[in-house]
Amino acid sequence: MRLINLVFSMILTLVLTGCSSKKDKDNRCTTAAEDDAKMQNYISANGITATKHASGIYYQIIEPGSGATPTINSTVKANYTGKFTNNTSFDGGVASFPLTGVIEGWQIGIPLIKQGGKVKLIIPPYLAYGCNDYMSIPGNSVLIFDVELLEVR
Repeated sequence: MRLINLVFSMILTLVLTGCSSKKDKDNRCTTAAEDDAKMQNYISANGITATKHASGIYYQIIEPGSGATPTINSTVKANYTGKFTNNTSFDGGVASFPLTGVIEGWQIGIPLIKQGGKVKLIIPPYLAYGCNDYMSIPGNSVLIFDVELLEVR
């Protein structure tokens, strides 16, 4: 009986100390400087000519557009693709949404163009989903969006 208790105790100890969980994950938020370095590396590696916005996002206006200019109070329709810095897509399609209901990086970046315009947004985590995982997006992710602004209401 003592041997069984000893074996059970050893197994329990191994299970409790050997298993990792999300609680063990380093949830440290990256710094703005670390995020900026990731974004600059992506820009350089992909030959992108981007401008840095005061907020910390980088953007490249592909086509400025000629229609209405969206504001934070606008509802927009956009065709977009979302990627990570390794160029793996995580989202995309055509969607309509109020700008107040999306990540801050989009609230800043979408008004840089007019209806009919196209922009590439390179968004640091602190203007996207932060340092925690969000659905299929790992925490501390720099996000790249190619956006075509189809409609402004």
